[in-house]
Parts: sequence; structure tokens; C-alpha cells
Amino acid sequence: MSARFDDRVLADVAKSLVLGIRAGTRPHRIIGIWAVVVARRVFIRSWGVEPNGWYRTFVEEPRGVMRIGKRKIPVRAIRTRSERLKAAVDAAYAAKYKTPASQKWVRGFRVPERRDATIELVPMALR
Repeated sequence: MSARFDDRVLADVAKSLVLGIRAGTRPHRIIGIWAVVVARRVFIRSWGVEPNGWYRTFVEEPRGVMRIGKRKIPVRAIRTRSERLKAAVDAAYAAKYKTPASQKWVRGFRVPERRDATIELVPMALR
């Protein structure tokens, strides 16, 4: 079974409009993206799936960092293949990002290429 985020982290992700991530282990800046919580799990979805983007980096090197508030949490990225989970992520984005300005992006996240770029973040196990 995968490690899970604690309740405080899940609550912070659920209420925050932007989550910071750094994909891979190479040094670069943390970028802001949209994230949702589904079934006590954290999901992110890439708008662009460019060769040098965060999604491709996570596919090639599934380690990184998630920043929520002032906390930086080492994470592992897991590609989501389940259609049931992808549908739940669709619904979670629509429920969380409800403003008229957000609707273009929420609809765009349902495009198959972007939907297939759904990633679950899990905390890295401490050794």
C-alpha cells in the first residue's frame, strides 16, 4: 500500500487554489499548478504535455517536491490509468474551480490528452 498524506496536508491541498511542485531531482524553480483531492488522495493534471514539461519529467523520473504553504514535502508521482479515478478527478476539478474564468481550464482538462496526463502524488517514504 502506498504512503498517504496526513489529514492536515489533504485539507490544505483541498482548500488551496494553487499547489507548488518541482518535478524530478534536478534543481529548478517550483511552479504553481491546480491540484485536487479525491478519496483522500492528491491528483494533479498537466495542461501541456510538452517534452520538457513537468508531466514528462515526472514520467521519466517520478520523484519531486510538493509545496503547500511553507512546507516542502518529497513526493513520488504515479500515473493514473483508472478511468474511474480520471472521472472522479474531472468532477473534483469542476467542483473546486467554479469561477467563470476557470471554466475554460476545467473543460480543457477533460480533453483526452490532458486527462491521460493525470498524476497522483504520494509522500516519499522516510528511510
